[in-house]
Amino acid sequence: MKHFTLEIDADGIALITFDSPNVTMNLLSSEALEEIGEWTDEVASNNKIKGAVVTGKPNAFCAGADLSGLGSILGDSQKLPHDERTAMLYKGLFRINEIFRKLETCGKPIAAAINGLALGGGFEITLACHYRIASNDNPKIKLGLPEAMVGVLPGGGGTQRMPRLIGAMNAFDLMLQGKMIKVEQAHLLGLLHDTCPASELIEKAKAWVKANPDAKQPWDMEKFKIPGGGPYHPAGYQTFAAANPMLRKNTNGNYPSQRYILACVYEGLQVDMDAGLRIECRYFTKLMMRPESRNMIRSIFLSKQALDKGGARPEGQTKGTVNKIAVIGAGFMGAGVAYVSAMSGIDVFLIDVDQGGADKGKEFAQKELEKRVSRNKMTQEKADGILARITPTTDYAVMKDVDLVVEAVFENRELKAKITKAAEEHLPKTAVFGSNTSTLPISGLAEASSRPENFIGIHFFSPVHKMMLVELIVGDKTSDYAISRALDFVTRIRKTPIVVSDTRGFYANRCVMRYIEQGMALLSEGVKPALIENAARMAGMPVGPLSLQDEVAIDLGYKILAQTEADLGADAIKGPTAPILRSMIENHDRKGRKNSKGFYDYDGREKSLWPGLSEFAPTSGLQDPQPSPAFIKDRILVSMALEAARCMGEGIVTDPREADVGSILGWGFAPYTGGVLSYIDTMGAAAFVALADELAATSGDAYLVPDLLREMAKNGETFYGRFGKAKAA
Repeated sequence: MKHFTLEIDADGIALITFDSPNVTMNLLSSEALEEIGEWTDEVASNNKIKGAVVTGKPNAFCAGADLSGLGSILGDSQKLPHDERTAMLYKGLFRINEIFRKLETCGKPIAAAINGLALGGGFEITLACHYRIASNDNPKIKLGLPEAMVGVLPGGGGTQRMPRLIGAMNAFDLMLQGKMIKVEQAHLLGLLHDTCPASELIEKAKAWVKANPDAKQPWDMEKFKIPGGGPYHPAGYQTFAAANPMLRKNTNGNYPSQRYILACVYEGLQVDMDAGLRIECRYFTKLMMRPESRNMIRSIFLSKQALDKGGARPEGQTKGTVNKIAVIGAGFMGAGVAYVSAMSGIDVFLIDVDQGGADKGKEFAQKELEKRVSRNKMTQEKADGILARITPTTDYAVMKDVDLVVEAVFENRELKAKITKAAEEHLPKTAVFGSNTSTLPISGLAEASSRPENFIGIHFFSPVHKMMLVELIVGDKTSDYAISRALDFVTRIRKTPIVVSDTRGFYANRCVMRYIEQGMALLSEGVKPALIENAARMAGMPVGPLSLQDEVAIDLGYKILAQTEADLGADAIKGPTAPILRSMIENHDRKGRKNSKGFYDYDGREKSLWPGLSEFAPTSGLQDPQPSPAFIKDRILVSMALEAARCMGEGIVTDPREADVGSILGWGFAPYTGGVLSYIDTMGAAAFVALADELAATSGDAYLVPDLLREMAKNGETFYGRFGKAKAA
C-alpha cells in the first residue's frame, strides 16, 4: 500500500500507520480511502490478526478529506444530465460510508491511537473505530468536524456517529460551528475513551484491543439508547425545537450546509445506523448540487490554499526567504506586523521616532503573548523567545542587513516620503521596501525612492494579528523580484496574499468603500439605521456598514478624505459619505469605537446606535414605508460586486481567485457566495446586469454597469470562464 503500512506483532495485533509519502500531513484522498478498504479486508479475513490499532505519522494523524479530489468529482459531474449527475455523486460520496461501516462491523476490535491532528474525514476514521485514545502531551492536536466552514457537511458518517456518542446538543455545538477542540475537551465530552502520553499511546491501544475481542459500536448493540434522547424523546425534543430557530438566527438561512447537518441528525436518529448513513449521503449529494457549496469549496479551500503557497508568484521567480525585517512606525498597525512576524520566527527591528514609542509597540506583543500563556496555548519559555525577536529602537542603521522593510506610519504622503529616503540610506541593495497604506497610490509614493523597482505596497488589514488577508500593490516600476520577496514574507507570516495593480484604494478598499458608501447613502435617504445594519447582516456580511466604519475608525476615513481632496480636489469626492464623516468629526468628535463614540455609542462590550443619526436623514424625515430588507441586501451586495467587476476590467485584479478570496478574507463579503465574482457568476452576468440596471434607475450612479460586464452578459460569459481557465478552473 502507498498510504498505509501494516505490521502484525507477536500477539496478533496489527499496527496500521497512515503515512502518505512526500507530505507532512495525511489527507483522506480517494486512493487512501480505497487502501482503508484493503486493509480492513485483510484484518477481517486474516486469522492471524486478532484486532488492529490505527495511527498516523508523527504529529499528523489525518487533516481531513482531500477537497481537491472532491472538486474534481464535482467538475466531472457538471457535464452530465441532472439525474445521472446525482447518481454519480451519490455513488462516489457513499463510498466513504461503505468503507467506514465495513471497518466498524469487521468482527474484530479496532482502536484509534490519535497522535496528531484529526479533523473532518480524519476524525471520522476514528469515530468508525471501537476505541479512541489520544496523546495528551501534544498541545497541537485538535479534533473535530469543521466541514461546515467550507460549505460541506461531515460525509463519512460524522452526522450519525457523533450525536450517537455525545448526544445531539453537544454534536450540534461542534458540527454547526465547525469547532476544533483539544484532547482534554474531547475526552470530557466522551468522544475519546482515554488519553495518555504519546510514548504510551500504541501500547495502551494494543492492550485495549487484546482485552476486548468482541468489541462492537454502541449503536450496533441491542439496547442502545441515544444520549440525551432522540427527536421525539421528551428531553431530546427540546434540543431539536431550539436548534432550528437558533440556526436561523446565526446564519440567516444563507448556509445550506448547516441546515442539512441539522436535517441529517434529526432524520438519522430516528432510524438505524445504516439507514442514517444513507440519509447523510443523500443530503451530502444534494449539498454538492448547490452553488453555495461549490463556490465555498473553490474559494475558501482550493483557491486560498493555492494563494497561501505563493500561487501569485510571477513566472521566472523562485521562492526565497525573509528572516529579518524592519517595521517603521510602532503604532497599532506596526506593532501588529512586528508581533505576527516574530510569531513566525522572523527577527524584527521595531523603529519609532522615540524610544518610548518603540517600547510601547513591543508591549503590544508582550500582552498578546501573555494572553496565550494564560490560556495554555503557549509555554512561557516559547513566549519569551518570541518576544526576544523584537528589538525596539530609533536607530535606522539597524536596517543594514534586513531582507524587507514594512513602513507603517499614518496616511500622509510627505511623512512617508521622508521615511522612505531615510531608510534607503541604510538598506542593502536586495532589500524590499513595503509601504503599508490603505489608499495612497504606490507609484506616487515610490517617487520618493531611489530604487522604485524594489518598492511595493504591503497593505495589512486591521487588526493585523486577526485579519488573514494582505494586499500586495504593484507600482509602475515594481519588479517581479520585489513581488516575489513580498510573497515570501506574507506566506511566512501565515497570511493569504493577493497581488493587485496600483490605483487609489487598490482593490479591497475600493470595494469596501462601496459598502460603507451605501450605508451612508441609505442613511441619508431616510432608511432607519437599524434596518440598514440588520439587512446587511442578513445579506451575509459580518457587521453592518455603519458598524464597520466605527471599527476602522471614522477619523481614519476623515484623514483619507482630506488626503484625497488634497490630491484630486474637493470636486472629486461625491456622494453622502464626505459630509457625514465631516460632521461626525468636526461637529461631534465621534471617531468610532476608538473613543467609544461613532455611529454607535459604546459601553464596554455593549453598543447601541447613536440617536443623533437622525441628523443625517432628509429634511422630509424617514421613508414611509421603509424599503424591504431584500432591496437593501441587493443594494449592498451588488454595489461591491460591481466595483470588483470594474477592478477586473481595469486590470487592477486579473485573477478571479484573488478577487474572490480577497473579498471574503479582506472585508467579509458574504462567504456563502464564494466571493464577489462567484456571486456574479452564480447569478449569471445577464441577470446581474439587469438587476444592476434596475438599481441604477432608482439608486444612482453607483450601479452603472462597466463595459466588461455588459460584454460578458451579451456573450454569456463568466469571470472564471473568461479569466480563470488557466489558473482557477
